[in-house]
Amino acid sequence: MKQILSNSAVSVLIMTFLTSNVICAASRDIDRQRSVITIHVSTSGLLSAFGHKHEITTGISRGHIEYPENPSVELWLDARALRVADSDLSAKDRAEVQKNMEGPGVLDVHSFPEIHFRSTAVRQSGGSRWAVHGDLGLHGQSRPVDLEITQTGGWFLGTATLKLRDYGISPPAVAGGSVTVKNEIKLDFKVATAQASSLAPQPSAR
Repeated sequence: MKQILSNSAVSVLIMTFLTSNVICAASRDIDRQRSVITIHVSTSGLLSAFGHKHEITTGISRGHIEYPENPSVELWLDARALRVADSDLSAKDRAEVQKNMEGPGVLDVHSFPEIHFRSTAVRQSGGSRWAVHGDLGLHGQSRPVDLEITQTGGWFLGTATLKLRDYGISPPAVAGGSVTVKNEIKLDFKVATAQASSLAPQPSAR
């Protein structure tokens, strides 16, 4: 009887160990309702002081994050879901910027409706900070990109910088070229996993 109990106890311990490892290394789906990406677009040129800095927001169509064992991340965005969020523009002007952004001269969302990121290397840079290297597919082009990510309370916060011309996008210009969108744009993102976000409060604005 002691031997049977001993064997049973060992079996329970082994199963608990294996299960805990699977849970720790499991892939967490992205919480699409709470995760958000904000794109900051600035202007340059002689009349850039009179041009608008645009803020564009979008959610995440689907994706998953795996950590802490063999960490990785993969995200899909719908280019047609990007929305111009400039509060200082009239509804008419905001609609015009939206139309130009979606059109063939910029994102061409009908030809290239999907934006995709897949990590190729993830390195913990200290504490809750991560350096993520991966490939971003945008506008029919795929280019390497680096992300700086901080994990806090079930959320992953980070930034990245992209250059439009790297993806075959010519920065649009207005006023005869006196106001031009800068080639470099900045992305801020707040991403929550579905399993953790219900327990983690929304992080404060960056």
